[in-house]
Amino acid sequence: MSEESKRREALIYHAKPTPGKIKVVPTKKYATQRDLSLAYSPGVAEPCLEIEKDKETVYKYTAKGNLVAVISNGTAVLGLGNIGPEASKPVMEGKGLLFKIFADIDVFDIEVDTENIEEFIQTVKNIAPTFGGINLEDIKAPEAFEIERRLKEELDIPVMHDDQHGTAIISAAALINAVELADKKIEEVQIVISGAGAAAISCSRLYQACGAKRENMVMLDSKGVIRDDRDNLTSEKAEFATHRKIDTLDEAMKDADVFIGLSMADIVSPEMLLAMAKNPIVFAMANPNPEIKYDLAVATRKDIIMATGRSDHPNQVNNVLGFPFIFRGALDVRATKINEAMKMAAVKALARLAKEPVPEQVNIAYGETRLTFGKDYIIPKPFDPRLIAEVPPAVAKAAIESGVAKKPIKDWGKYTDSLLERLGSDNKLVRLLLNRAKINPKRVVFAEADQLDVLKAAQIVYEEGIAIPILLGRKETIEALMKEIEFEDDIAIIDPKTEEENPRKDKYAKVYWEQRKRRGVTYYSAQRLMRERNYFAAMMVNEGDADAVISGYSRNYPTVVKPMLELIGMADGVSKIATTNIMMTKRGPIFLSDTSINIDPDAKTLAKIAQMTSSVIKLFGLNPVMAMVSYSNFGSSINDRATKVREAVSYLHRHYPDMDVDGELQTDFALNDEMLRERFPFSKLVGKKVNALIFPNLDAANITYKLLKELHEADSIGPIMMGMKKPVHILQLGASVDEIVNMTAIAVVDAQQKEKRDLENAKSK
Repeated sequence: MSEESKRREALIYHAKPTPGKIKVVPTKKYATQRDLSLAYSPGVAEPCLEIEKDKETVYKYTAKGNLVAVISNGTAVLGLGNIGPEASKPVMEGKGLLFKIFADIDVFDIEVDTENIEEFIQTVKNIAPTFGGINLEDIKAPEAFEIERRLKEELDIPVMHDDQHGTAIISAAALINAVELADKKIEEVQIVISGAGAAAISCSRLYQACGAKRENMVMLDSKGVIRDDRDNLTSEKAEFATHRKIDTLDEAMKDADVFIGLSMADIVSPEMLLAMAKNPIVFAMANPNPEIKYDLAVATRKDIIMATGRSDHPNQVNNVLGFPFIFRGALDVRATKINEAMKMAAVKALARLAKEPVPEQVNIAYGETRLTFGKDYIIPKPFDPRLIAEVPPAVAKAAIESGVAKKPIKDWGKYTDSLLERLGSDNKLVRLLLNRAKINPKRVVFAEADQLDVLKAAQIVYEEGIAIPILLGRKETIEALMKEIEFEDDIAIIDPKTEEENPRKDKYAKVYWEQRKRRGVTYYSAQRLMRERNYFAAMMVNEGDADAVISGYSRNYPTVVKPMLELIGMADGVSKIATTNIMMTKRGPIFLSDTSINIDPDAKTLAKIAQMTSSVIKLFGLNPVMAMVSYSNFGSSINDRATKVREAVSYLHRHYPDMDVDGELQTDFALNDEMLRERFPFSKLVGKKVNALIFPNLDAANITYKLLKELHEADSIGPIMMGMKKPVHILQLGASVDEIVNMTAIAVVDAQQKEKRDLENAKSK
């Protein structure tokens, strides 16, 4: 994609369908006149009067306790510099989005049109009663230091300048673990800090709090080493001025144990790395390009422990590991500030988490057999679902113990459970899926590439590194559309109807005819079928010319399923295929089966659908908890439609006693554990969060999935084909670009798994 295309895509993303990235939504009912009279006049007067009597009750009656202001004057935005308050707003909205999806914290972004310290401070103080916390963002140094110091002193709510403390907290956790792995002591390591801005100063101070010695630190700015004999140093720079008579980064790096990069790209040379001490620790955190490229660094020193700010290398120092969870803990105990004890608690929680066994969900997302504490894993991954259950409680406990919490937590188990519940509202599963696909992208045939939305999806998966697309369709049409959307890369385009493809068609036709010549297929009819895209695409996968197929955008489902079953067929041991849809709901992902294939499955087929769904759920690193749903509850009906569900459950309980599955159950009982526990305490699902519903027929499954999608705007991935010999995935008619992208990622992951299984089978023979 050209730079102009990237620019236009970013602008369209922010502009359409609604400008911006965040919105305000009601949390109370508002359908009736009674609701509105409670929401506003006259009912609203009652909480107003209660708050007037006791200001602390504002947390009881309003959203203040879960509301953070992201405030900037736009003087130091990302790598853009002083671009002003209006231009900084997209960044602040983006920060609000991260707060919400990682910690379920609501945000108003506030852009302040002043560079005067006093005016800025007074503005924040004037609006502070609205908020439970203040996140200062993208304010240039040295003003940022004074603004944060004053606001922390003069406000009674948590205040943190994330540019200073976010990187400090994450990198300090990484440093603690890296020093341990290097078999060194933090109080003895020689540290070089390249950069002297807000983040560098905050990092250095926090490293000291972790045990590093100031006399062992050398800090550099754009003029070179900050020495104590240099004139006109700010108080912050003077704090870290060295008495050593050195001037350059080359000199500073000799025998250094640690390099901390918060400056600019490519300033560290291989020679500098070679001059460092044994087992050097290098955190090259300049973004988007580090002070030394990761591949160059690890090739230069085999004993290096390396971290960057990038997601495409191990050990990403990413602020999202910190600020959402720190504010979550601070808000939940109604802390009056974020103090050093709370920051240190976050550091220790992150460092400790990296040493604990990694959930399979995270291993799967990053394509690892098993992530373990070591040189390539010194801090948790941003997708780790344990972060919200580990960091906020640590921060909250530190707030309580240091005396800044107004609302101590009594039941920590209940608090942790409530934090985990907050994870259900976002699309972490989608991010995990896409990330996993990128690790080992596969060749995916798009059988309808001359459809604009399909081609757009192919462009996205190619540019994002999710898959290697092969485009099937009318070549001139595809090329014209590619030009229109600036999809200019060298992508394979195949038109099965052209003479150019005759040799391949003849090859495929011969293979197909040999397989089915005793089932009424002639060689001539096989040749004719190979002109059809779905037959051609299926044969590409069969013959190893592609790894997966995506089709169905413009053709009805049965039409596409037929050639796939004929040519590719079902996996060994499978008698019927089925599909599942993943719905991204507020309670987390829910798998619905069978949404597309089996119209009225019998008990045995239902049991097999449950088994296949269980396997798909495990593919995502989740523990399957499945309800076999019906209009009946545990034998309350003797109708055949209910009894077949009961028989399926009985079969699963007998043959797979460890499987978390039960029924027959009405859907509300399946999803409401309180109701289930009260009425059916014997159920295997009591105390567990159901993440899959197996429906008794196609009507129920398909209608439910489409209702959820349209009425509740729940994102859907699927239908995912289950039981096929090779990766085949069929879209719903008219699927959106995002749905096609997600299904392509599913196809890639499916191909990865089948490849892994084939290798394991080959080794065992």
